[in-house]
Amino acid sequence: MGERKRIPVGILVVFLLISTSSFQILHASHDAIFYESFGESFEGRWIVSQKEEYNGVWKHAKSEGHDDYGLLVSEKARKYAIVKELDEPVILRDESVVLQFETRLQEGLECGGAYLKYLRRQEAGWKAKEFDNESPYSIMFGPDKCGATNKVHFIFKHKNPKSGEYVEHHLKFPPSVPSGKLSHVYTAILKPDNELRILIDGEEKKRVNFLSSEDFEPVLNPPKTIPDPEDEKPEDWDERAKIPDPSATKPEDWDEDAPLEIVDEEAEKPEGWLDFEPEEIDDPDATKPEDWDDEEDGEWEAPKIDNPKCEAAPGCGEWKRPLKKNPAYKGQWHTPLIDNPDYKGIWKPQEIANPDYFELGKPNFEPIAAIGIEIWTMQDGILFDNILIAKDDKIAASYRETTWKPKFTIEKEKQKEEELETGSVGLAGFQKKIFGLLYQIADIPFLSAYKLKILDVIEKSERQPSLTIGILVAVAVVFFSIFFRIIFGSKKKQARVEKTKTEPAETSTNQGGENEETSTNQGGEKLPRRRTRPENSSD
Repeated sequence: MGERKRIPVGILVVFLLISTSSFQILHASHDAIFYESFGESFEGRWIVSQKEEYNGVWKHAKSEGHDDYGLLVSEKARKYAIVKELDEPVILRDESVVLQFETRLQEGLECGGAYLKYLRRQEAGWKAKEFDNESPYSIMFGPDKCGATNKVHFIFKHKNPKSGEYVEHHLKFPPSVPSGKLSHVYTAILKPDNELRILIDGEEKKRVNFLSSEDFEPVLNPPKTIPDPEDEKPEDWDERAKIPDPSATKPEDWDEDAPLEIVDEEAEKPEGWLDFEPEEIDDPDATKPEDWDDEEDGEWEAPKIDNPKCEAAPGCGEWKRPLKKNPAYKGQWHTPLIDNPDYKGIWKPQEIANPDYFELGKPNFEPIAAIGIEIWTMQDGILFDNILIAKDDKIAASYRETTWKPKFTIEKEKQKEEELETGSVGLAGFQKKIFGLLYQIADIPFLSAYKLKILDVIEKSERQPSLTIGILVAVAVVFFSIFFRIIFGSKKKQARVEKTKTEPAETSTNQGGENEETSTNQGGEKLPRRRTRPENSSD
């Protein structure tokens, strides 16, 4: 007999996982009220609206990177509408009901919706082939994003038993739409005790009560009383709590023209004040450059420096008395306010009984007879999948584990790999720009004395790219240290002019720190060089 072939353990594990998942889905499907996996084409089972404005093309397509199919929004800037009628209406009263579906925004979502509408019976006045924005729904649930709007809607329409009108009740503070292009699963769990739980990717994001005014707007049960719409405020009703005192008059000694500050006549000049010393003097260490031409450059003047005598004295120049706050200053006079004797408070219309008042112990939801997707979106690539209506949140959790989670895990790992790859490429490009900048810094003229050292540092960092940031910081520290030493160094050194002759054509700044600029007029004739004294600095 031939040798029996052994099946690899890895294949057995994969087979067992697939078998387990398939068994879970098969078992759970018996407990599901409705389930759509889009494993097969939607054509013939879902009805596309034939209304003219809904010209977006639906496609049966695979989710990117998976063999799993879904219902795809295939074109940008279109309206889409499609509906699936249920075999039996779903009653939303005495038992828990779970609404769940997956979406994947494969191109992101800048402006558009990706929500579902759970529709009422067609007796309410709609037809599947004419499904549109006006088709009456019981619940609307799912993501919507555009401009300032970024929310996972939960809206239910409820009939007022008194007026017969249907009112939209919006969840007040809905969760935000997850960012990115991964698959996400949205779950709404409706409990018979009026509790609503909203989950995203199996994580609870909201727990509210259908009867609470803090959770839904407008509140389900209307107020017992309402403001009388026919009541009007009396003409003599005074809402002013304070009024100007009619008996008040401006005091005779009130001077509105008095200045805020006056000269302090009691102030005395400090001892040692140097009245005849100027605040600035010619730099005694500065000398006229040897190449200075009085005819071309004009009369040379030494640059100015702070007078060292003034630094040791209280001050120099003409002494003036300082200003002080004027004790007679009162500013503009205003009539004081007093309590209004005729004040009646803020007027409000009288309350009357609300003719539309009712009080329910729980919402009277209309049964769900169909599931529809009616959206307008600027993005394509929106994929709907695994639409579920179940009786128990455990069933919904089982579907999440077997249909959504494996896909999400794969997408998450792929995203990490792409981020690492993009990060390394981006870092390489960043390093290239940094090295280019460092070489430019090394070529700056006033760093010539340090050029060899800087180039040595750059070459070492190119051999060890991981040190790029540290090297950049080190060069930056050196650069700014030298820069500040030049700008804010000793004033005497900055003003001193070297006696060695320099070539005027090489630079407009001589080595002594005296700034000279040579220009020509339109005829090409040289104009006198302008002399600017060095900026004041401190040692």
